[in-house]
Amino acid sequence: MKKAEFLTPAVTIFDAQGNVDREGNVAVYDHLLRGGMDGIVIMGSTGEFFAMPMEQKKELIDIAVPFIKGKGKCFIGTGGLVVNDSVSDTVELSNYACEAGADAVMIVAPYYFALGAADLEAYYDAVASRVKGDIYLYNYPKCTGSDLSPEITLNLLRKHPNIKGFKDTVDCFGHTRAIIEATKDEFPDFVVLSGYDENLYHVMLSGGNGCIGGLSNFVPELFAKWCKAINEGELAVIEECQRKVNALMCIYSDRAPFPHIAKRGLTLRGVPISETTRHFSVAPIDTAKLTGLIEGALK
Repeated sequence: MKKAEFLTPAVTIFDAQGNVDREGNVAVYDHLLRGGMDGIVIMGSTGEFFAMPMEQKKELIDIAVPFIKGKGKCFIGTGGLVVNDSVSDTVELSNYACEAGADAVMIVAPYYFALGAADLEAYYDAVASRVKGDIYLYNYPKCTGSDLSPEITLNLLRKHPNIKGFKDTVDCFGHTRAIIEATKDEFPDFVVLSGYDENLYHVMLSGGNGCIGGLSNFVPELFAKWCKAINEGELAVIEECQRKVNALMCIYSDRAPFPHIAKRGLTLRGVPISETTRHFSVAPIDTAKLTGLIEGALK
């Protein structure tokens, strides 16, 4: 079995005016790295990239990369809407991140208008040929309307050696398993990561590499413990961690958007941040329930 790794798609901390909060973001990164995370993804979905203008994204890269580099892996989400020439915007931000020293960029498919298989492959062809660094494909069909199939993935890997990995945020684990099965013989070093926390062990048993999961924002210690148990074959601990993660998964179906909940979870853990978000929500957060789930996860 490969060595399990867990990366956090970190929240982005903003001040009350919606500006990037340098101290708050550094506090989050420090919390995650001290909690045992193998790396941090900046501007994944949990990081509210969809609500940030280009210059703000570059500002966050300038904060995150120097702090994280050398302490853990640093990936930068660089995908975006199909507006204002999405290919050019994605390439510009990707190359900015690579030049800043990021380990890789993670590129979600364009969204709002779903792309068919041929157009989806053509989009990644156009981007990958111009990005001067390593790329992780980010498959999130629930939000993009498009699916990176095993066939498309293999086609892209055969053309673009800088495509190094895949994050699969799907409800059906069979899809992730199919990606692993399709790529493992021809591209044995291709990294496949689950986008849902509960699937970490399933991914490892199927020959994958780990997970990029949002719950680790506020309980990184649990996921670090789980990876250690998987890597050392401690079955009783693996089972214990799986039960705790299963209990936490209900947070994703809460009425409040997940970035709101993740920031509340961080403040409950004592991380000094603002809970300001860049996207609108008036849905209440059940703080008592969240507190109980965090306490149970950390026992």
